[in-house]
Amino acid sequence: MKSFPLWAAALLTGFSCLLSCARPAPADTRPKDYLPLLRGQRTAVFSNHSGMVGEKHLVDILLDGGVTVTAIFSPEHGFRGKADAGEGVSDSLDPSTGVPILSLYGPGGDVHPSADAMARFDILVVDIQDVGLRFYTYYITLCHLLDACGKYGKEVLILDRPNPNGHYVDGPILADSLKSGVGHLPIPVVHGLTLGELARMAQGEGWLSEEGSACKLTVVPCRHYRHSKAYELPVAPSPNLPNMQAVYLYPSLCPFEGTVVSLGRGTDKPFQQYGHPAMEARYSYSFTPESRPGAQNPPLKGQVCYGVDLSALPGADKVGLDLSYVIDAYTCLQEQGLEEGFFTPFFDKLLGVSWVREMIQEGCTQEQLSARWAPEVEAFKQLRKKYLLYP
Repeated sequence: MKSFPLWAAALLTGFSCLLSCARPAPADTRPKDYLPLLRGQRTAVFSNHSGMVGEKHLVDILLDGGVTVTAIFSPEHGFRGKADAGEGVSDSLDPSTGVPILSLYGPGGDVHPSADAMARFDILVVDIQDVGLRFYTYYITLCHLLDACGKYGKEVLILDRPNPNGHYVDGPILADSLKSGVGHLPIPVVHGLTLGELARMAQGEGWLSEEGSACKLTVVPCRHYRHSKAYELPVAPSPNLPNMQAVYLYPSLCPFEGTVVSLGRGTDKPFQQYGHPAMEARYSYSFTPESRPGAQNPPLKGQVCYGVDLSALPGADKVGLDLSYVIDAYTCLQEQGLEEGFFTPFFDKLLGVSWVREMIQEGCTQEQLSARWAPEVEAFKQLRKKYLLYP
């Protein structure tokens, strides 16, 4: 670091993008670009099971390269990516390396790194696979770390990865009054940014620390990535996003978490189907949620749910944020006089506004919802332009 500043590394990395192979790849496939920056530094890592460099994890790559890794910060689902959604994960030791794992999704609910944790390192390396949604919590953990690094004078190096939902922007902007553990920044539901771009934007727009302190942030970009280019994830980013169909449908089906309807947790098709016991009046397709790894106590566990199978839906990557599925389920139960209690308070937190729920209850269509949030989307797309790293 002392002989090779991070801004110079970023310039060299950007130049290497022009020379390397045509297939998009995360920056961490080029350890030679960043290992020299870390030797002699106490290094912490924010990552999980998705931080793979070919067949090896980033932590192993760093240790093998002579880097002193003093701590690993883990997000929701834990460092191994096996814990249930929302399940608190305790601190531990990585059994293969002995490096302390400090959970930022602990049983006590504290998502901020402690002063003791911040004293363990000089520079934080970030390598984690995001899926580009405002309610996907990995970016929120990163924001807390960026805040802390600014406060304690630590540097941050983000090894950027492609966003599988980075080809579009969609949905309403988060209202300040609905900021929560599933919504942290004033961005649309689908923001169309990589984590590196999002971090640059959050810091550049002053969305992070209330104290106004900003950390020294460097993003090592992906090679040959374009926002319009499809990218298939090599590792499932979390237990209930097992394939690309689930990743693409996640924006549209996750809002069911704020309703009485199951989206397939506890089945072999999570985020690829939806149903409810009372929807038998309309549908013959059924599934039964059961306890399984990553979904120990799924909604409607043990109950036969009737609904829609989207696991073979063609063109799932073109669906966008489509709330017609929620509208369909709501209408189905409404026809039976069962709409009372359909929505829970969590629905507004997921969508980031209350008017989406209100419009659905008033009988509005997906087209009317999209038309209302369209101006917000266009304004955001203009705002984000100066933070984009990829065409």
